Amino acid sequence: MNPFELLKNTAALKQQAEQFQKELETITAEGSSGGRMVTVTLNGKFEMLSIHLDPLCVDNRDVKMLEDLIVAAQHDASAKIQEQLKEKSASMLGGMNLGGLGL
Repeated sequence: MNPFELLKNTAALKQQAEQFQKELETITAEGSSGGRMVTVTLNGKFEMLSIHLDPLCVDNRDVKMLEDLIVAAQHDASAKIQEQLKEKSASMLGGMNLGGLGL
């Protein structure tokens, strides 16, 4: 790609990046574990928006299992957010080949 052509598109890329940052708050993903006993919802900034615990998994004799389920649900939601971000960034770049830039 011609470097001068890339420079012409800098303003448009900056605007798209700013729009992308705003969209991060609207992207959400739900992750679960333990057969949906624990469900968490994250936004595109990987902030936890909510958590739902099935009353069956709330047993004060097995707090460690509940902690593990919460962590696993968060990891599940995080992986889903990462996939959505990858798809959005690919569409934002419009198929531009930026491999030489390490992107």
